[in-house]
Amino acid sequence: MAKNALGKGLGALLGENPAAQEEVAVSTGAVTNGGLHNTTLKRTKLPAAIKMEEDGSMWLDPALLKPNPKQPRIEFNQKQLDELCESIKSNGILQPIIVEDAGDGSFYIIAGERRTRAARMAGLTKVPVQLRKFDEQQKLEMALIENIQRADLNPIEEATAYYNLIQMGDLNQEEVAKRVGKARATVANAIRLLKLPEDIQHALVNGQITSGHARALLMVKNDADMRVMFAKIVGNGLSVREAEALADTYNGGGRAAAKKDDDKKVQKKDPDVLAFEQELRNIFGTRDVSLKGDINKGFIIIGFDNKKDFDRIYEVLMSKKA
Repeated sequence: MAKNALGKGLGALLGENPAAQEEVAVSTGAVTNGGLHNTTLKRTKLPAAIKMEEDGSMWLDPALLKPNPKQPRIEFNQKQLDELCESIKSNGILQPIIVEDAGDGSFYIIAGERRTRAARMAGLTKVPVQLRKFDEQQKLEMALIENIQRADLNPIEEATAYYNLIQMGDLNQEEVAKRVGKARATVANAIRLLKLPEDIQHALVNGQITSGHARALLMVKNDADMRVMFAKIVGNGLSVREAEALADTYNGGGRAAAKKDDDKKVQKKDPDVLAFEQELRNIFGTRDVSLKGDINKGFIIIGFDNKKDFDRIYEVLMSKKA
């Protein structure tokens, strides 16, 4: 962005006559694994006083920005928004928000809704944006890639986004995986989560169970057994490995055999052990923590679903070491 544009206030950008129009060129962004590249130029109309640089960048009032209709993300973590708000107050917005002209004086946020929300919280009256034009599939793809790269989607949001990409773009799982830079198995396992009953999906979103627990539940062939197993996972604080063992038991001999072998497969734990496991879950911020043995001798298993979880657990361990 040119230096003189950076120094102008919002009033200079909007001008005295926002109804005046000028025609400008807008880059069409094609989504690739590496991000966006410009392919063609489209013509669009903007208020004359909104000055745009040759690369499509400009400054806008965040009040003019509205969510992308294809945004796969439904929930926004308030704590993370608060942290981002403080960062923006100190450092500003380092990357422009990608927008598309909505045609009514406002703009759709294609990438950067979290930054936009935090900017409003910080009281900013202008934010850096880059104007582009997308087709409907690209809108979903762009928002999905941004959220996945930041590990911002919960498992059900991510699964729904993959499913929508397949339906909208007439793609298969392999093609979707290539578009978003994931392994095909990752996409396939995510989409399978949509087969879970709605209440179990909510439990996954709310953190009552992990994606590992959810995959173990999907192993169970009988719906009634799945319900019983879900109650055991939540009620007894089963680890993913314990849940997988229980699923194997249900599938091996049906419900009667499962009930008979319950005590062998998942023994009721000592209250001290349960309390210790819960304390570790609180410390590491994960549901998948289990102690094998007792508080005198044994080993601790800490599960994680992604790189972000691993990094958080590692930081906690290193801070305790220090």
